[in-house]
Amino acid sequence: MNRRELSLGVAASMALMPAAAMPFAGHLARRFDVRDYGARGDGVAIDSGAFNAAILAASQAGGGTVVVPRGRYLCFSIRLQSRVTLLLGKGAVIEAADPARHAGHYDVPEEGIDQLYQDFGHSHWHNSLIWGADLSEVAIVGPGLIHGAGLTRDGPGARWKAQTGERPLSMRGLSDREIARLEPDWKRMVGLGNKAIAFRGGRDIRLSGFSILKGGHFAILATGTRGLRIDGLSIDTDRDGIDLDCVSDVIVERCRVNSPNDDGIVVKSSFALGRAVAAEDILIRDCAVSGYDMGSMLDGTRRQTQQIAPDQDRVTGRIKLGTESNGGYRNVRIEDCSFTHCRGLALETVDGGVMENVVARRLTMRDVTTAPLFLRLGDRRRGPDGTGIGAIRGVEISDIDARGIDHRFPAAIAGLPGNRIEDVSLSHIHFSYRGGGTAEDARRVPEDHASAYPEPSMFGVLPCWALWVRHAARLRIDRFTAETATPDQRPPFVFADAPGLSILRTPLFRA
Repeated sequence: MNRRELSLGVAASMALMPAAAMPFAGHLARRFDVRDYGARGDGVAIDSGAFNAAILAASQAGGGTVVVPRGRYLCFSIRLQSRVTLLLGKGAVIEAADPARHAGHYDVPEEGIDQLYQDFGHSHWHNSLIWGADLSEVAIVGPGLIHGAGLTRDGPGARWKAQTGERPLSMRGLSDREIARLEPDWKRMVGLGNKAIAFRGGRDIRLSGFSILKGGHFAILATGTRGLRIDGLSIDTDRDGIDLDCVSDVIVERCRVNSPNDDGIVVKSSFALGRAVAAEDILIRDCAVSGYDMGSMLDGTRRQTQQIAPDQDRVTGRIKLGTESNGGYRNVRIEDCSFTHCRGLALETVDGGVMENVVARRLTMRDVTTAPLFLRLGDRRRGPDGTGIGAIRGVEISDIDARGIDHRFPAAIAGLPGNRIEDVSLSHIHFSYRGGGTAEDARRVPEDHASAYPEPSMFGVLPCWALWVRHAARLRIDRFTAETATPDQRPPFVFADAPGLSILRTPLFRA
């Protein structure tokens, strides 16, 4: 293909892009083709130097669009700059280079960051395929693909080891060697890349239209970012899909995220910025999350060969608030989303943060691999001295239809003795379980596991099959229906330490 054909192809791609996907009109006036800066796009030459030169030229010109025509561009770290739109044309692939096979390395992880209360992946941004810090008016758009072939999904955990909550209880059987393989030493990470896209700080950032395959530890990590819009992405990855940490004013919509080994779309409020920062004013809507075999969502086969995630529970997927929760969450809406062959909705705060004003509505779930709904207030307190127990209050959950649920894990709302979850509303809920619980299961009284890492499986098989509630005040249930595909010898409900409980139009319940 000659240069004129390439230019026509890019022009056609831009013409087909919806207006919302080209958000900064001022960037359209100046175009910078990465091939004019030396990019080969042959899948052999390392093209990140050309990308960085084109991006810097666009930014220094006052803003512009960096055009990536059809081709396979092998790259190490690409450094975004303010006032730049990166346009991935049809047939354009940015492939993450592998330092073990290709000459070069990713930008080294930042120094001077205290990785005490969050893991290595959350604590660094430069060691990514595409990254930016404190940027404004930045976009990545277009129908192209980001392929993290040379990224690693691994990284060391937090240095905090004071309590039992560093890893899920399901991992207790792993040997030290197996843990070390999942969490390599910090020194082994230098030169490697473990994120496809990472932002630290910044505002007015748009991501639209492209796909990510195999994104490393995080396909997208945004920390402390304001005014972020993510629209119409397809992400099929080997660990987390979209991580929103300490962010504000964020919309994620019309995205498909497949992540069998970790969370699909997750909101966090870690200590990565050196202080507790709330994640707030976030809308997640019209998204689909799943736990199919990695790569099989994008290729359309939707395989379900993998049954167990690295934490030794069933495949993950899902939308979650947590686990990192130092700053808490405010004003979060999750609506019109689907969950398929993955874990259900999880709302967790265990590190001292307050979760309040959260709304989840119009969710459908099929083949739910653990609980369809899990609310957990815990006492891990992974934070500095003085970190207390947080709170969950003011949560509204409605219009949920979940089917094919693992019988071991009913929906669960679990606070702590003396620290109840407060003012939760469940309405217009229908859950269909597979059934099979025994009379012995019904006699179980689970431990509180106050300091444990929160997961629905943390309590073991629960003593009821529809809804288990312990340490929750003023729970309101209205039009909650449930069924089992096969007989279950447990009762549908268990309520313990649940003052102010209100149940309306729920025929399963017998007072």
